[in-house]
Amino acid sequence: MTRGPEDQAEERSTLPIERGFPIERINEIASKEGRARRHYRPVYTMHKWWARRLGCIFRAVSLYTLVDDPEEVTVRDPGENTTLDAYGGGAVNVEELIDAVDMSDPESLWELYPKDVTIEDTRIFDPFMGGGTSLVEASRFGADVVGNDLNPVAWFTSKKELEAGETDPDVLRKAFEQVKDDVAEELLSYYTTTCPNDDSHDAHVMYDFWVKEVDCTSCGHTVSLFKDYRVGKARYGNDGYHVHCPDCGEISLTEDWHSKTLCGNDDCQNTFLPDEGNVSRGGKYACPDCGQKYGITDAIQEQDGFDTRLFALEYYCPTCDEQGRGRSAVKGYLRPDQEDFDDVEAAEAEWEAAEALEEYVPDVEIRTGSITSSSELNGNDVFQHGYEEWTDLFTKRQLLCLSKLLRAIDDVENDQAREYLLLTFSNALCTNSAMVPYQTVANKIDHIFRSNSFDPPMTFAENNLWGTEYGRGTFTSMWDMVIDAVEYAHAPTERHVVDGETVESAAFETPIGGNAQVTQGNSLELDYEDEFDAVLTDPPYYDNIIYSELSDYFYVWQKLLLEDEYDAFESEYTPRAESIVANPAEGKDVETFESELHAAFETIHTALKEDGTLAFTYHHSDSESWGELLQALCDVGFEVTATYPLTADLIQLTEGESVSFDIVIIARPAGERDPISWNTLRRRILRTAKESHDRLTENRELSQGDIGVIEMGRAFHEYSKHHGEVRRRGEIMDAKAVVDEIYGIIQQGSDIGEIDVFLDLLEMDDPTYSDLNMLTRGTNADPDHMKDQSLYRIDDGEFVLGTWDDETRIAYIQDHVNGGEAGENLTPLDQLQFLRFRYDRGKTIENYLNKWEVDDELRELSEGLADATGDDTYRRVLGGSRTLGDF
Repeated sequence: MTRGPEDQAEERSTLPIERGFPIERINEIASKEGRARRHYRPVYTMHKWWARRLGCIFRAVSLYTLVDDPEEVTVRDPGENTTLDAYGGGAVNVEELIDAVDMSDPESLWELYPKDVTIEDTRIFDPFMGGGTSLVEASRFGADVVGNDLNPVAWFTSKKELEAGETDPDVLRKAFEQVKDDVAEELLSYYTTTCPNDDSHDAHVMYDFWVKEVDCTSCGHTVSLFKDYRVGKARYGNDGYHVHCPDCGEISLTEDWHSKTLCGNDDCQNTFLPDEGNVSRGGKYACPDCGQKYGITDAIQEQDGFDTRLFALEYYCPTCDEQGRGRSAVKGYLRPDQEDFDDVEAAEAEWEAAEALEEYVPDVEIRTGSITSSSELNGNDVFQHGYEEWTDLFTKRQLLCLSKLLRAIDDVENDQAREYLLLTFSNALCTNSAMVPYQTVANKIDHIFRSNSFDPPMTFAENNLWGTEYGRGTFTSMWDMVIDAVEYAHAPTERHVVDGETVESAAFETPIGGNAQVTQGNSLELDYEDEFDAVLTDPPYYDNIIYSELSDYFYVWQKLLLEDEYDAFESEYTPRAESIVANPAEGKDVETFESELHAAFETIHTALKEDGTLAFTYHHSDSESWGELLQALCDVGFEVTATYPLTADLIQLTEGESVSFDIVIIARPAGERDPISWNTLRRRILRTAKESHDRLTENRELSQGDIGVIEMGRAFHEYSKHHGEVRRRGEIMDAKAVVDEIYGIIQQGSDIGEIDVFLDLLEMDDPTYSDLNMLTRGTNADPDHMKDQSLYRIDDGEFVLGTWDDETRIAYIQDHVNGGEAGENLTPLDQLQFLRFRYDRGKTIENYLNKWEVDDELRELSEGLADATGDDTYRRVLGGSRTLGDF
């Protein structure tokens, strides 16, 4: 990468991402990729991780951050054996693409987005790698990538993603066949039912549907905890829903589940309302026998738990499918029969007797925390629902099947294959537990982390673990995603939008991973120094998601096979106290989070080369948070050089509403910081915001919110060059105070008037008429009107400012003082210069101060004049003293 002088930040090369970023093009892809991640970047679907950024975002950030020296860039057209020399003129052309990036038109470099671009001698670091997106995307540019995460689950997930490009998929397929031969038939045997079309053969059970039950605390009646009686939406040309009869359990089809429905069982003839279950808002049950309403969790705790009852199943019959029967016969919903209940009991009995399998399930209690317990962050409490150990979240049949599958995986000798099978197993836990509801509207199983918490459902779906032809979240369907990911990692492609249509490139030569290294540990204890060209990361967000508590769900299972292989899995749980997050369960408040984030930025600053770049995504919702973030960055020696919104129309910045930011921030090591007054800085920010706004609206179709975020980044840059040296009324302003002011400037608009221009001219040593023209260009200031006010004049070819001691200027003000009442013909500048003139002459000013309103605007301008001229008298004229003698 291009290197500027190490001791002068202002002399280093300006990166393309600091000049412009094509958020319109990124948003085109992001809106599609977010709905079809498996098709765009299969590598990220190998295992669940939370708040994972889209790959297209980090690819674009990498492109505009890392491609800055054409001599170190190689470009290949995917699918063709063409290199830089054949690409539009070679390095010269790439240099033109780089140089053409501009705020008003940043798209020149976007031409390389779908190309196989590699960059020599570049090292990238992510201290909070999470799901590994930044590292994967940077590795595709041929960069050496180094990542770290405190969380072992994140570390293991990222490790397997980055190793995928060097893993032989045939070795994986062979290992899968071994596991399949060992346990597939046995696992499938636990999920069968008699085919409803022909009792001579069995059908596969896709899902078993269970309902929790408690005894009424008043009458003892068993209460099934249904919110409503829907089982699944009608399909294959039918309207309505399949519903469960609360009297006999029959599964019937009704066209309107909000109306009274007649049970389809001729022996029952019960009429019921499918939308009226026994669970009401507020977490209470209503007993159908005596009518009592009572807290569900209270009943669970008083009765030492709850019971469950199998009430329905969804089947698929491959035999009927082969016979060509209609879709409604091949797949549908059933009421379980006695054989189904017997099968469940048999599996439960087998589990109770299977001591040899106990080593393949976690024998670990659930930790109390802000997510597992009811807290200010989470309204759910697994303990109140009767869960104490991690195995409580599964049915006995699930534990039996999971343990048998994990034992078969453990028997695989190839380390790489065994780990990918374990990763698949772990990911399948998302949809294979008693914490997973069924989406009746979509006819499919949900997943445990649908709300980024542990939210115990009253009814849940038990999945067929191995899986059949249809069904979601099975081990086999998860394995298919892993194979797709490994094959993609060997020859990744890139999807982008051309003329509104999505186009997929041919395969790239550069695989995922390459030279990658990932570690597990505390980012604050890393000791890298002056090693990395760029840090690309997605740091923690206050109390957004408590990853350590959520990831324990995976960790306790992964640990069973990994604790003897990796130090990261030695502990009983994932690290929690060291996590950089506001977590009440650990006594970590917002102040602790900010302190630790500050330390993390310090570690990053030390790890970066002196002309390196920090590019990170961030999300939060108020100016105070952003003030603290800016303060932390600047305190450790960064200056913010740009900010960009990641999602269009996410922000109502210009409306003055509560702002929810989702942006990428660019920062570079700062140079020496010069003192500056707030008034001077404010005018620079006004001018920068105005210029940015004009350029952004020149050729681009951006929302006002997007424009506001980019303007804010330019304002942050102006401030961070003077962090710790900005004074207002003699006091140092911190970043939080400046951010509040910047918010106001951007929300209210950045109109620059004649007084602002005059103050800028006052700060110049020898201002000229050319300076005046430059400063007024694109503003509300009119040079002719300023001349009419005697704010300047041309005297024998010399440019003269109309200061308080200039006779022409004072004569102009005196005429207006004599010609009006209460100073209505005077501007605030007129008033202050007049007071300053009288003060110098020893004349009284009290009567004018009494007549004129001394408001905040006048006081702010007095500060501005004092700062611009170094004349503190401007501050004193609005004080309590009234004459020169009194002073």
